[in-house]
Amino acid sequence: MTDYVIIVAGGKGLRMGSFIPKQFLPLGGKPVLMRTIETFHSYSEQLKIIVALPHDHQAYWNRLCDEYQFEVKHQLVDGGETRFHSVRNALSLIGNNERGCIAVHDGVRPFVSRETIERCFVKARESGAAIPVVPVIETLRHVDGRTMPRSDYRLVQTPQVFDIKMLKRAYKVDYSDIFTDDSTVVEYAGIRVMTVEGNRENIKITTPLDIIMGEAIAKKFDTEAQ
Repeated sequence: MTDYVIIVAGGKGLRMGSFIPKQFLPLGGKPVLMRTIETFHSYSEQLKIIVALPHDHQAYWNRLCDEYQFEVKHQLVDGGETRFHSVRNALSLIGNNERGCIAVHDGVRPFVSRETIERCFVKARESGAAIPVVPVIETLRHVDGRTMPRSDYRLVQTPQVFDIKMLKRAYKVDYSDIFTDDSTVVEYAGIRVMTVEGNRENIKITTPLDIIMGEAIAKKFDTEAQ
C-alpha cells in the first residue's frame, strides 16, 4: 500500500499584487511551497509527494531548491489550465493498480497540522473520501439581505483525501466549471464525502494580509518544532 500527496501549486499571485507567484514568496525565512512540502514529509517520510507546477515556473523552483538546499524528495508534473487539469496530470503518474490513498493539497496552505492530515487519511481509509472543515465564526448574510444560520455551514480546507482508485475513476469525467475542488469532482461521481475536523491555522496564503498572519503562525510552528 502506498500513499501519495498531490500538491497543487499553480497560483500566479495576482491577488497578492506580486510579480513572484505566491507559492514562492518567503514566509518565515523560506518559500511557502517548501514549508508545505516539509509539512507532509514531516507527517510521513514514506508519503510520495507530487507537485503540480506550471511548466514555466519549474526552472525557477529548481533554482530555489538549490539556493535553500532543499532536499525533500518530490516529483514535478506540469500544472494544467485549471486545478482540475493539474490534478489529472498528477494522477497520470500513479499506476491504475496502486492501492492506498491520495491527498490533494493547496501548495499555499503550509500550516495544516499533522493531526488534520492524520484525521483525513484515517477517515478516507474507512469511507473512501474525507475532507477537513472548520466552523464558520462570522455572521453570514445572503446577497438578498437574509442572515443565514452559520451553524449550517462549514469552511472547507485541504488536504482532501481519497482512495486512489476512487479518485482516478472520478477524474475520468470531462471538466466542468462546477468543479471548485476535488470533493466536488468525487461527489459528481456519486460518492459521499465525509468531513473531519480541520485546524484554524490552515490558512490559504492569497493576500498580503495572509502573509502577515502567516509570519506569526510560522514563528509558532517553528518554535514548537524545536
